[in-house]
Amino acid sequence: MTHSELEIMQYIEEEDVKFIRLAFCDIYGAQKNISIQRGELQRAFEHGIAIDASYIAGFGGDYGEDIWLHPEADTITVLPWRPEHGKVVRMFCSLSYADGTPVEADTRTILKNAVAYARERGYRFHFKSELQFYLFKTDENDESTHTPYDNAGYMDIAPRDKGENVRREICLTLEQMGIAPESSHHEAGPGQNEIDFTYADPLSSADNTVTFLSVVRTIAARNGLYADFSPKPFADKSGSALHITMSVHSKSGEQVTDYAIAGMLDHIAAMTVFLNPTDDSYRRFGRLKAPKYITWSSKNRAQLIAATLTKNGNPCLQLRSPDPEANPYLAFALMIYAAVEGIEKKTALSSSTDKDVLFMSAEEQKLFRLLPDTIDKARSAAHDSGFIKAHIPDHVLKAYCNR
Repeated sequence: MTHSELEIMQYIEEEDVKFIRLAFCDIYGAQKNISIQRGELQRAFEHGIAIDASYIAGFGGDYGEDIWLHPEADTITVLPWRPEHGKVVRMFCSLSYADGTPVEADTRTILKNAVAYARERGYRFHFKSELQFYLFKTDENDESTHTPYDNAGYMDIAPRDKGENVRREICLTLEQMGIAPESSHHEAGPGQNEIDFTYADPLSSADNTVTFLSVVRTIAARNGLYADFSPKPFADKSGSALHITMSVHSKSGEQVTDYAIAGMLDHIAAMTVFLNPTDDSYRRFGRLKAPKYITWSSKNRAQLIAATLTKNGNPCLQLRSPDPEANPYLAFALMIYAAVEGIEKKTALSSSTDKDVLFMSAEEQKLFRLLPDTIDKARSAAHDSGFIKAHIPDHVLKAYCNR
């Protein structure tokens, strides 16, 4: 075992940890886990834990064999809502077959490969996420009533904003897990909330996003509420987004953000099915500040990509089309690959669109490319893309394209 794994074994004994959850995601980003008792942890580190993956989305079908979970020691975190005595911890895992071959559908490994690909070429990426969600009241069976928890609006305060205490509990729980929220507030829709994170490396940021979803659902349930991450719960209210901010640093010190934006604009249509994987995703586009056209701006944050600055004054970009149903490992990986291609090809960036295209004339709007407006169009764009086929395993691509 590695030094860090030995340290984890010691921690498990000293801190009265009884259960270890070995976590991973299916190809759509839904977190799965198996719990083992602490006596099994050494075996997990040395050999892995085998599971039947035939019922896991993306791991069944042609891959109808066991897969092995290999916990990564540096991802350990306590689950604060579990008992103080007999603690429960969680670790993310890499996945392999019995012979040690990596599982093609392990999207966390897909992101690792993208990070390594960029690093070999002299580029480092950092990400942060802004996630929006609705809080709904529940019935006597703890099922969602689809009735918003409050009728507050954008950045309202208590008592109109009833989600304030829930957001506080979420943020405090995340801090206990070693995740640093940056800010939180009520969003525009009734019962809608947003929590934003600080920058992290791509893998940590994606792990944090997956963790966030489970924390919000858990804390909401403890408060008798239902957390809804669907992109468009109400036809006439704001949809929920996963805004992804990305910064890129070149080893040479060259400013490459414009090239990164250009690369992403080139491939965004083909990437869309991975950023917006449900039918509801496309009901959000073009409504209440959600993007519809393939545009960017350094002045108008309503565009698909907003070019902005970090707190330290470094250039960065925010992609505004993804929604919380996206698998963050795939989303971040594709953003990295598209950005690196734009940088290496020195792709020319189109002119900034500083006016809102939705308020332009029909003739003016024809000058702009559209995002796919249905999931079928998004699937076709991905299926026909050489860029996607170069970076997304065939099995994963077929699942997303329903082919």
